[in-house]
This record gives sequence, C-alpha cells and structure tokens, in this order.
Amino acid sequence: MSNATWVAGLDAESADRIDEIISAATAVDETAPVSEQVVLSLRENSVARHAVVEADSRIVAYANLVDGTDTHPPMAEIVVEPEYRGRGIGTDLVSAALSEGGAGARVWAHGNLPAARAVAERQGLVVARELLQMRRSLADPLPEISVAEGISIRTYNGPDDDAELLRVNNAAFDWHPEQGGWTEADVASRRAAAWFDPNGLFIAVDADGRMVGFHWTKVHTETAQPIGEVYVVAIDPSTQGMGLGRALTLAGLHYLHGRSLDEVLLYTEADNTAAVHTYRRLGFDTFHVDVAYGRSAE
Repeated sequence: MSNATWVAGLDAESADRIDEIISAATAVDETAPVSEQVVLSLRENSVARHAVVEADSRIVAYANLVDGTDTHPPMAEIVVEPEYRGRGIGTDLVSAALSEGGAGARVWAHGNLPAARAVAERQGLVVARELLQMRRSLADPLPEISVAEGISIRTYNGPDDDAELLRVNNAAFDWHPEQGGWTEADVASRRAAAWFDPNGLFIAVDADGRMVGFHWTKVHTETAQPIGEVYVVAIDPSTQGMGLGRALTLAGLHYLHGRSLDEVLLYTEADNTAAVHTYRRLGFDTFHVDVAYGRSAE
C-alpha cells in the first residue's frame, strides 16, 4: 500500500461499493467508521482524495484524505470490510495515508476501537485530538427554555436563511477543521438529504431579526433504534455569554423528545471545556471517544 494511488473522484460503482463496506463495518462495530463528510465526498465534488484496496476482484478497503491548510492539518479516514480485517490492510492504509498527507497528518479512529488502538501502537502513533460522543436519555425531564431579552427562536424559513446560516456557522467555527469554512454547497447538500426537516432547524434572532445562532438537529433512522442528534449548535461570537447555546440546545431537545425518540447524541471536542460543561449540565454523559492519531513530532 505504500504506492497507493490517490484520485480526486470516484465512479458511481466504486462509491456504491464503499457505501456497502461502511454499512457492514457500522453493523459490526456499532459505530460508523467514517464521518458524514466522507460519505458526502463519495459522490460530490470535494477537496477529498480517495484510495481503495481491492481483493477477490472487488474493493475491500477505502481511505479518504483531505489535505491540510494553513490552519488545519491533513486528515484521513479509513474503513476495511470486516471479513478482510486482520490481514494488515488497515495498517498499510494508515501508513499510506499518513505518508501521503505529509507533515502533521492525522487519521481518525472512530470509537477508538481495540483494532485501531493496536494499529496506532504498532506504528508508534500518538493521540493528537479527541472528539467526544455524548448521549442523553430523552426519558429524563428537560429544563424549560429561557431566552435573553430581545431574543426569539424560530425555525428555518428556507434558502433565504442560508447566507446568514453560513455567516454564523463560519464565524462560530473558524477554528474547526471540519465545521468551519462551509459553503453554499455544504448547506444545500444537507438540505437535500432524506433526514432534513426544516422544523428541526432552530434559529435565534435578535430584536432586529438578525440571526445570532442556530441549532440544527438530525434524526438517525439508519440505526436499529432511531436516535436524535444535536447536529450543529453555532452562536455568533458577538453574542457569546447570553445563554444562547443552552437555549437553542434545549429547543432542539424538546423537539426531538416530541419525535418520540428515546435518546439523543452529540459530538464535541474534548478540550472545549465550556461546551462539555454545558452539555453535562443538560444531562449528557460521554458515550465514546473518537481519536485522531498522528506521528510523534519527535
């Protein structure tokens, strides 16, 4: 795999096959092996590059690589079909992706499963980033929603909201490797997804009608038991300290509870202590940890 060929796009047949591998791995591991961004990049024009491993005349493993920028490191994600694990394919793909990515490259281990930890140990990789998946039962009582004076919460009004949605998102996440730098195409692709519900996208506006934050919820129906997600909570930095994050999160949680869901999940950076503190106060606990591994700088 050291000579893996990286391509800018995939044909439809390859994308379909990779979808099958992702589904098989998710069923076995009980956690998705790659992120939503990877799934979207299989069929859309994106900055990602792709490499596959074939055996028995079919694709059995896949790697996704996004090159680094001035502010964000190169990031790779990898999946191996379960029946082809234990043959060194994942180890070789990790090595190929880190070599192709160059200095500072990282590879995600979603759920940080034992096999991923073993690969990291064999290659001498170190933890570079941790992403918490937190969960909360929706059977437990939810606090009432309280908003600051002059703030109101409404739901999505359609594409006319998109410019402000992008402004708030990119201002709130200018530091974030995946969530920052969204474009109109990023919003449009998610709006076109089967899971999208405009009634589950909550928007906070000030007295002048200007968007100051939003909470985009999601419902996962691909799992055995449907589960809600606090998909994106973004607050305009100019309005930090007004309790908008808590209010918007609760608006979404009440909505998901009304969908008769039993549980809700969210993702947050482990070192984002303010967010982790807010979510714990709202009843969330750590369910598992996604880890980005990289080569030691030494």
